Amino acid sequence: MTRRLLAIGLLAVITLPAVTTRIYASDEVEYFAFLRSLAFDHDLSFENEYQHFFEAGAGGPGFHETFLGDRYTLAGRRLNFATIGPALLWAPFYGAGHVAAGILGAPQDGYSQPYVSAVTYASAFYGWLAVLLSAAIAHRWLGRGTGAALAVLAGSPLLFYIYVAPPFSHACATFAVALSLWTWLRVRESWSLRGVVVLGLTVGLMATMRDQAGLFAIGPALDFGRWALDRRDWRRAGRLAIAGTCATLVAYTPQLLAARAVNGHFGPHESIGNKMSWLSPHAFGVLVDPRHGWLAWTPLAILSLAGLLALATGRVRARLDDSRWLGGCALAIVALQIYINGAVESWTVAGSFGHRRFVELTPLLVLGLAAAMPSGRGWRRLMWTLTGLCVWWNLGLLLQFGTHRMDREQLTLRDNAWQTFVELPRDAPSLAWRYLVDRDSFYRQPRQ
Repeated sequence: MTRRLLAIGLLAVITLPAVTTRIYASDEVEYFAFLRSLAFDHDLSFENEYQHFFEAGAGGPGFHETFLGDRYTLAGRRLNFATIGPALLWAPFYGAGHVAAGILGAPQDGYSQPYVSAVTYASAFYGWLAVLLSAAIAHRWLGRGTGAALAVLAGSPLLFYIYVAPPFSHACATFAVALSLWTWLRVRESWSLRGVVVLGLTVGLMATMRDQAGLFAIGPALDFGRWALDRRDWRRAGRLAIAGTCATLVAYTPQLLAARAVNGHFGPHESIGNKMSWLSPHAFGVLVDPRHGWLAWTPLAILSLAGLLALATGRVRARLDDSRWLGGCALAIVALQIYINGAVESWTVAGSFGHRRFVELTPLLVLGLAAAMPSGRGWRRLMWTLTGLCVWWNLGLLLQFGTHRMDREQLTLRDNAWQTFVELPRDAPSLAWRYLVDRDSFYRQPRQ
């Protein structure tokens, strides 16, 4: 196991040149603005950060109207829909970028290339840590998972948000989720006070990355509730619950304070709530819609969900004694993510690569894919063949998205399949070389 994890770490280092070291999309600007504003201005007023990136051509259509127009929060600040968590994880790397800027003679203004490169490499670092932790979770549960972890990386949008658009929050958020799930599997062996406090801190950390990431706590919460009912030591359970809740609030405090400073209250901007339909009318579409559905973008998730279902029904041999129960907890986590993503009016996330709001499910996709691998050689070969097709589908969509060979607002499955399995195998080597040596040529290309 250790040797395999070291091999994954080596692969992460070797592929660092593939990380795209730029900030362009509006979400990327928002997350970066937190870090730059705190480090250089010592406030959370983003006027100068937004103006800088707008003048540099970042942000995309509508950026000026949304972030530099006449819209302000109740606190009189410019809008920022991001969370502070990624900035906190990026901070040590950003500090190294400041040192590098001085050594290289670049402007030490928080904006120059060493700072941007530091943030993008930080996201890649945390994304790969998420892959390592996901493999460790699967190994602890099933005794296998390294191959599944690499397959999920290559077969899901996480690859895009590690290498092509790392300043988004998804690599950091996936790391926080994987860390919390890994901690849960260790803490649940004894539910000690120290362990519960650490688990609570990881839950709070998750929620500072992306609001919906905090909902992953449903798995540990259900598991703790079951343990408390079995033990019926209500005094101890109560102390642990209070300690865990307090630890969560402590870790989440930076986000509460940031929201108060930016929005004028302890919560997201009011426009976020206005975009939610709590009956989740799009829960079905967010899964299977052929233009925007998660399973259409990432068919590898079908195999992983089948594996999680097999775990929950006891059809997979596992190392953990109560694997069926834990499989049910994993499915509860997935169901809650489907619910919350289906409750957002902008459920299609049109214009983004993949259904990016599901990226944080990476650890459970790894677990499910590892569980779905049968022991028989013939069936196992079939499963890896299907996995390989799913990986190539993801890589094909990534190439199409990056070269503007597809409609970036939606999938068109017939055209996407033709490009992925017929056209791109011929062009992939030259495109990969171009990505490494002439990456700027991909930016702002006309759609083909």
